[in-house]
Amino acid sequence: MSWSTHLRSAQDFVKVGDKVEAQILTLDREDRKMSLGIKQLHPDPWTDITTKYPIASKHTGTVRNYTNFGVFVELEEGIDGLVYISDLSWTKKVKHPSDFVTVGDQLEVQVLELDVENRKLNLGHKQTQENPWDAHEATYAIGSKHEGTIKEKNDKGAVVTFADGVEGFAPTRFLEKEDGSKLEKGDTIEFVVLEFSKEYRRVVVSHTSLFKEQEKRNVKAAAKKAAEAEKTTLGDIGGLADLKKKMEAGNKKK
Repeated sequence: MSWSTHLRSAQDFVKVGDKVEAQILTLDREDRKMSLGIKQLHPDPWTDITTKYPIASKHTGTVRNYTNFGVFVELEEGIDGLVYISDLSWTKKVKHPSDFVTVGDQLEVQVLELDVENRKLNLGHKQTQENPWDAHEATYAIGSKHEGTIKEKNDKGAVVTFADGVEGFAPTRFLEKEDGSKLEKGDTIEFVVLEFSKEYRRVVVSHTSLFKEQEKRNVKAAAKKAAEAEKTTLGDIGGLADLKKKMEAGNKKK
């Protein structure tokens, strides 16, 4: 009846008493049966799909339905694409599509994959916007320090929120403060970046490493100072030994 995939029953398309134009598809004279088609009176929208919706092209479609794994967007009657939940946002961790869009919403999308043979279209919404993680890669370089607030905490560690909205994760062993106590939810304090992954949008941070690293530097500095002092002392001893030898040699000559 229609190239659209959203019709659930004939009642979604026609009502009893409506006059419709149709095309004869099959004819069985013996059983006096005839099958008709309505959508065949219109061109198949997938015929020139590669021309209308090439890879990387951007379009605006209508949200028709969603499941736990993504959103179905209709670009035109008969042309539907799927936006996986991971392709909805660069920054938000969307647990369910309904938290991000509503059926009937207009959504800008980009064509990611096109399978003409199987009539499958893979779309992305976040790809229509700049990836903020390109900038985050420079800001959150390994070793850089940032002030953050603990948003959530569990047995594995804590989620830390920074000023620009970026969230990092601090494993439990990196939540220890210099006085031995543990950081708690709501605490705002400085962290250092240990790992950064743009691909997985993952930032691993630590507060403990800040003073642990300082302790290491202090130990190294103390060791270096002690080594220099020992070198100086040995030098003095060597000098005295040389002086003693000279004095002894002088006495023998006399």
